[in-house]
Amino acid sequence: MKRTDIIFIIVFIGLFVPFFVSDKLYDFFVWFSTDWAFTASFIKFAILATMGEMLGSRIRTGIYLPEGFALVYRAVIWGFLGMTVKAAFMIFGGGTPVIMQHLGMENATAVMASPLTGARVLLAFAISTFLNIFYAPVLMVTHKVSDLHIAAAAGDRRKLLSVPDVKGLLASIDWNSMWGIVLKKSIPLFWIPAQTVNFLLPEEFRMLVAALYSTVLGVILALAAGKKV
Repeated sequence: MKRTDIIFIIVFIGLFVPFFVSDKLYDFFVWFSTDWAFTASFIKFAILATMGEMLGSRIRTGIYLPEGFALVYRAVIWGFLGMTVKAAFMIFGGGTPVIMQHLGMENATAVMASPLTGARVLLAFAISTFLNIFYAPVLMVTHKVSDLHIAAAAGDRRKLLSVPDVKGLLASIDWNSMWGIVLKKSIPLFWIPAQTVNFLLPEEFRMLVAALYSTVLGVILALAAGKKV
């Protein structure tokens, strides 16, 4: 383990320790996550999902911040993606119970607020499935386009801040890898089960856990690429 690994671990753990030792900070976290939900989502994803990419880079290349990593740009992109994730959680979390009620589930709109039951697990699974089938592919492709834009800029700030050539970047995606690993495998094997668990948690924790999942996914995709830790 290198010195940078120790620093990374300390920083990662340090992000959470204050909320366990201070009731005031915990209460602030709940208030901020509820009343400033989109701002909180931006911050959570900007920090945690970017750290996930750094960890993935460490696994693939041996270093956290390779040349041209564009840390600030990645964080801003993840922040905005985090806001769309929050919107998707609200849309599918509110709409899926209505669909399930039409399909015969009694009082589906009230199930998520009830104690843990089989019906609640089923509803959480349904929300996660709809979310990951209809929204997750768009998120993943959008993130891939931003990733390729960063790579094409090669550390040039002017190119980085220029309008991405979306058409060209979409054409340059390795769709075999995108379909075979990111969509076909990670959605049913990781995202649907993981987000099912997430939707069983209190609402104020869901975006935090979703951002943490992105950190874990960075490791999974790096290992899936066949690189040794």
